[in-house]
Amino acid sequence: MNHLQSLLHDGLISTGHIEHAAIIRRKDSSLRASSPSFVLDPDELSYIVKLFREPTVLRSEGFTLSSTGIDYQCLRSDKNSIYARGENEPGGVIIVKTNTLVIVATYSSTMYPSILCGSC
Repeated sequence: MNHLQSLLHDGLISTGHIEHAAIIRRKDSSLRASSPSFVLDPDELSYIVKLFREPTVLRSEGFTLSSTGIDYQCLRSDKNSIYARGENEPGGVIIVKTNTLVIVATYSSTMYPSILCGSC
């Protein structure tokens, strides 16, 4: 298990507050680590990285992740983070951009991902 895979599992998935997660390298939109049942194809990886380019459009139109099959309504977006909830599904997604990576984490209605913000 590489260090990013360990970070993803130990820091996010094992808490029970995140359902699925992935780490994407921004430079080439390549998948660096993901939870076992979270399958992202190359087009979706690129799409997720590009979500940060137009935050105002994102806030008004929302977005869809084909890996989850859910349409998301954006609650908040800025240059480093996107918070969204499922439009017709419980739960949501948090996407965070760092200098070199993008971290994607989904959660269900019974999970509380905001608890993890204290450990960041």
